Amino acid sequence: QVQLVESGGGLVQAGGSLRLSCTTSGRTFGSFGLAWFRQAPGKERVFVSAISWSGSGATPTYTDSVKGRFTISGDNAKNAVYLQMNSLKPEDTAFYYCGAMLPPFNIAAMEWAQNYDYWGQGTQVTVSS
Repeated sequence: QVQLVESGGGLVQAGGSLRLSCTTSGRTFGSFGLAWFRQAPGKERVFVSAISWSGSGATPTYTDSVKGRFTISGDNAKNAVYLQMNSLKPEDTAFYYCGAMLPPFNIAAMEWAQNYDYWGQGTQVTVSS
């Protein structure tokens, strides 16, 4: 079992920044993949960013629409993964969820919500124009 708790959402003006946090428990941090997805009202949950760890270090991935604006990172000491979101746009408005994928997995599989084993409760991000 992996427990995930998101925080850090809120209301921000376009061009502003937010940092989302996802605190994990129940399994050794770094032994599973973590990702951020978002879901707008009436739409499906879509991939934003993911991170996984191997002997060569951390591997982050991003959907094209957030590349250069969002940064995913992990903190082993705090069992947490973060999503730093800069230059926010109104189209970034959504409920953001943290997901955990148990091994074995590959980078390509991390872009699909159905492959995740655990989810947090989510946090709302609203970007005003």
